[in-house]
Formats: sequence, structure tokens, C-alpha cells
Amino acid sequence: MKNKPQYGIDSVDHALHLAAVLQQEGPLRVSEAAERLGVARSTAHRLLAMLVYRDFAEQDADRRYRPGPVLRLPGRPEPVAALRHAALPHLRTLMEQSGETANLVIVVDDQARFVATVESLQILRVGDREGRTLPAHLSSAGRAVLAARSDAEVTALYANPDSPVADVPALLRELHRVRRRGFAVNNQSTEAGLTAIGCALRGAAGTVTAGLSVAMPTARYHRDRLAGWTDNLVTAAARIQHDLAAQSAEQDPSSRGK
Repeated sequence: MKNKPQYGIDSVDHALHLAAVLQQEGPLRVSEAAERLGVARSTAHRLLAMLVYRDFAEQDADRRYRPGPVLRLPGRPEPVAALRHAALPHLRTLMEQSGETANLVIVVDDQARFVATVESLQILRVGDREGRTLPAHLSSAGRAVLAARSDAEVTALYANPDSPVADVPALLRELHRVRRRGFAVNNQSTEAGLTAIGCALRGAAGTVTAGLSVAMPTARYHRDRLAGWTDNLVTAAARIQHDLAAQSAEQDPSSRGK
């Protein structure tokens, strides 16, 4: 797991964060960018102007900022603003129920990218992971998403000379267990002292490209609480799926009046 540099440059961090948000979620207004970063509108405006200058962003006729040419490369993930918007209220509830940090993750190829985090209120907690990526086969939510794929799809993804997975059959067996149980556990596979539990999240179209997780210091992980955490995760996923379906129905003119 990457840790923030001891002598980090906040302006650079904010600019890179904004670039990631634009790529993953689509257009932003200055006020929305300021809210996401927790900075003044004037600061957000300067950061966006620099992204425009370097072709990471461009401004449309509605004065919103969109991904620029640098971010519109082939193979980039589709914007996830609707997913993030639907998930955030339920992530907050998940955090309150579990007492631990709650995350929304999308899986692109073999990478799990954190697109939203609601931090635990406890002093000792797992911090904000938004914008970071982890190997999908190691992270809890990533593994849950992979478990929703067929053996053929997983084998095609990992059976190559540059694969980070040395034993693909062993990974398939683990994914079969995840599929049966309905959740995955990452017990210090990505960071010493961190344990996470994840489940898959089905989108409005029925596809599974996202997942939820609760992450905690390993010292607070106890197997006798696993059933409760898992119930909280599955309930949150079901509620997000319901909201996404309702949102999709509202946007589909053919569904009106039925």
C-alpha cells in the first residue's frame, strides 16, 4: 500500500486528485471541485485552470470542466459519478453500523480503484483510500468482483507471462470459495496491520464491476464479528443496487407509465 510522502506537496496532490475525479466521474463545476478537495473556490479554480493548460481538462459551454485530451485515452474507465452518488449515503450508514472505514471500489482489468471512502470515526482507523489502486486479486472488494466472472475470463486475465498471479488455479479455487460465501477477506495481503472484508456490487445493467469493503486495523478484526460485518455489507450493496435501478428507470423514457 502506498503511503502519503512525508513532505507531500498539497497543490500537486490536489491537482492529481482532481484529474482522477474528472477521469472517473466526468464533468465538475468549480464549486463541486472545491467541495471534493475541501479548499476555497478560488483555489479549485486555479487548479482546474492548470489542468486545462496541460490538457488534462477542458471547459464546456456550461462552464463545467470535463476530462481533457490527456485523460481521454483509449481504454479509460467509464465515468462513475452516478454510482458514487448512489453509494455515498449507504457508505456512511455502513461506516456507522460497522464502526470501520467503508469503501466503494471499481475493478478495471486487474486493478481495483477506490472511488469513494467514508472514514471511521475511531482514532485508530484506516484512512481515506479514494483515488488509489490495488491489485484486484489481493483486495477484498476486487476479489469479490473477480469471483463474479467466469473461470475463462479470470484465466484470460491472469494466464500470461507478465501476470502478477503465479498460481492461477489456486486463485480460481479461492474465487470459488468467495462465490460460495458471498464475500472476500483481505487479511494483510496488501498492507501489514490492515484487514478488509468485501462484497460485489451489481450495477443497473446487471454487470459486476464494483464492490464494497469495510477496512480496519487488524487488531480489531475478530472472526466472531465477521457475520455481522458481512450482513452490513450485503445490505448496503442491495440498497445501492436498488437505488441504481430506480435511477436508471427514471432516466429511461420507455419505462415511464408502465
